[in-house]
Amino acid sequence: MLRLVFNVIWLVLSGFWLFLGYALAGIVMCLLIVTIPFGLQAFKLAGFALWPFGRSVVFEPGRSGASVVGNVLWVVLAGWWLALLHIGSAIALAVTIIGLPLAWADLKLVPVALLPFGSEVVDGQAAPRDHGRAVSVA
Repeated sequence: MLRLVFNVIWLVLSGFWLFLGYALAGIVMCLLIVTIPFGLQAFKLAGFALWPFGRSVVFEPGRSGASVVGNVLWVVLAGWWLALLHIGSAIALAVTIIGLPLAWADLKLVPVALLPFGSEVVDGQAAPRDHGRAVSVA
């Protein structure tokens, strides 16, 4: 029940705007054809940014060279301004006492916004044991 409350508050205060940022990045990346894999990552993160509580992002321990190159290109093309969206949203949320936990959750999403390749969104707070480190907002 608490996850639902946090998700609804998140959706109203910052989740919808973050979703729009990721969706816009995804649309632009898909329109450029060559960057469709980047657009797919943006859409994956858009859903997570819209409703994050109760889900986690798991980083795979054995990243391939392609995901490293993809992450470098992602930071240059879209990651830096999506990370700035999270930081700006966290600052706005931290103004009130009730927004502090949401601001902290927003700051936890900055590494995900910067390095999406080699990660997977999974349901549940506890990440599976066979994966690498996990980012959970709750």
